[in-house]
This record gives sequence, C-alpha cells and structure tokens, in this order.
Amino acid sequence: MIPFSDYMREWLYGKEGYYTKFRTIGKEGDFYTAVSSSMFFGGAIAKRFIDVIDEGFLPENTTIVEVGAHQGYLLADMVQFIYTLRPELLQTVHFAIVEPQQENREAQRKYFYESFGDAVSLELCGDLSELSLSSAFVVANEIFDAFPCELVKGGEMLYAEAGHRFHFGQQDDFTAEIVQRYGLEKGEVARGYEAFAAAMAKAFGKYEFVTFDYGDLEPRPDYSIRLYYKHQSIPFFALTDFVEDAQEKPEGLTLEMLYGKSDITYDVHFNHLIDAYKASGATLHEYRTQLAMLVNFGIITLLDMLKQNADERTYQAELNRAKMLIDPTFMGERFKGVIFRKGE
Repeated sequence: MIPFSDYMREWLYGKEGYYTKFRTIGKEGDFYTAVSSSMFFGGAIAKRFIDVIDEGFLPENTTIVEVGAHQGYLLADMVQFIYTLRPELLQTVHFAIVEPQQENREAQRKYFYESFGDAVSLELCGDLSELSLSSAFVVANEIFDAFPCELVKGGEMLYAEAGHRFHFGQQDDFTAEIVQRYGLEKGEVARGYEAFAAAMAKAFGKYEFVTFDYGDLEPRPDYSIRLYYKHQSIPFFALTDFVEDAQEKPEGLTLEMLYGKSDITYDVHFNHLIDAYKASGATLHEYRTQLAMLVNFGIITLLDMLKQNADERTYQAELNRAKMLIDPTFMGERFKGVIFRKGE
C-alpha cells in the first residue's frame, strides 16, 4: 500500500515510466503542447527575455535555462527569434537545459547541434542542483501538471494497492496541512512545489521564471486527474473500481494497459504554486491567461513582422498555428502564465 503520489511517480518516472522514454508530442503523440503548436510561443518568450534585458533586471551575459525541455524545441525557437530580433545578444547569452531523463538529454544535444552547430553552446544537466548562476532567465512549459499529487476526499487521501486497486485512508501531515490551508474537500494536492522553488532559489542568485500550465488560482471542487492516450482524455477514476457502471468505463482500456504508456496529469492549483515560490523568497511578478500573457509579450507584433517579410501563404500558415496559442476556446483561456522573480 503506497500513497497515490508514489503510484503516480512510478507511472511517470519509474524504470518503465512514461517520461523515461522519449515521447512524441503533437499529432503523432498523446497530446499537443504550446511548443508543438507554434514556434511563435518560443518567439514571444524570446521577446519577453529581450525586454527583461532592456529593463535592466537581468544582464546581457545571463543564462537562459529551460526546465523539462523534451526535445529542446522551445529553447531552439527562442534562439532563432533572438537571432532575428537582437542577434548581438547571442554573443553574450548562455543556454542551459535541466532535464532528468538521459534519453531526452541526448535528443536535445543532437537537435541543438543539427540546428546551430558550434554557433550556440548548450549546457545540459539533470537537476537544478547542478547549476550555480548569478542570474538566469528560466522558462518551463507544462511541468507542474506532471508533479506527483495526492487525491483527497474529505479528511482522507487515496492509497494504491497491488493490481491497480485503491482505497481512501488517513491523510499524512503535509497533505492535511494543504487541505486545511486551502479548504479543499475533493481534488488534488501537488507534492514537490516547495522543494522545486527552494532548489531554484539556491541555483540562481537572481532570476525571472516564466512558466505556463493549465489550471486556475483556486482548485476545482472535484477531481481533474486524467490520462491522455492518443489524444483521448480519460478520467482516472473511470478506470477504477470506484465506477461500478460498465457503461461509464472506456471500452477496451484498463489501468493495466495504460500504466506507464499514457500521460497522467491534473490541473495546476496556482495559489499553491504561488505560495510555494513566495516561501522560497521569490515574488509574484505576473499571473495572466496564456492569451493575455502572450499578447503582453508581443506575439501580435511578431506576427505583424512576419506579415511584412514573408509571402501570404507562409504568413497564413503560421498565423493559423499561432491562433491555437491564444484562441480562448483552445489554449488561450484554459492555460495560464506566471512570472516569478527573485532579486526584484
């Protein structure tokens, strides 16, 4: 019998876990991300980075650090847009990726070399503890929804047994404290926010951290935990014995089949994340919908630049991809952007 967070951790990061193998993201994978949707996601963040340099908050020789970079597309898109918008910065800025999985690190190294050769140097490390930098611009996309969580109901939390069977039992001290702090009755309690924020505070003397994920400030009054398998969203509890009606269970799918072979995720409770960063000494600089954040970063300006310098077919193709990022019915409102700063 183990807490659900350990069950989820093994599902995603265990020896045969979902994220221990290189996964395709996009049409051929299990889900889309903002990075797989449009290069203008990285372009808007690159413009934000340049604005932070111009503001004087970070120096020109700072390091851009991506956490959980998968293949490295986001950071590579940022390099391309920095080259377009402020090429001289590539002479002073450094680049690094924090990626726990060795297979992903090798894919990132290969992709960066194929894209930039020796023109851009990239430091790869497995954990924030390997970095000690005076300043950093840190970026992450959809990492907090993959932090292991506890599933709570009333004063209890879920435990996993052999054979993918579950029961509710007594909450541990951490879970009980979070439940009480935020008045949770039913839903998810993330584990690891506090340790991650503290590790970032230790790794960087001064930083701006830009991150995007799905969720809200307040937690939903119900479970959001679900699986993504070949672009099908499957409520976790629909695959358990808690659902007795066979008609409510996905046909032909079981936890045994999907364990370690599908993504398991849940909505981010942003107030919990914000409080964890404040406890580490950081300040909340901005919290907005992804639509508002990317527009504020200048994505519309970048698209206008493309329109002036590309043929109509190319412009319309990129515009349609970028619309997925800011469309309120797709990613624009469902996803949120947060900026934290240390040293402000």
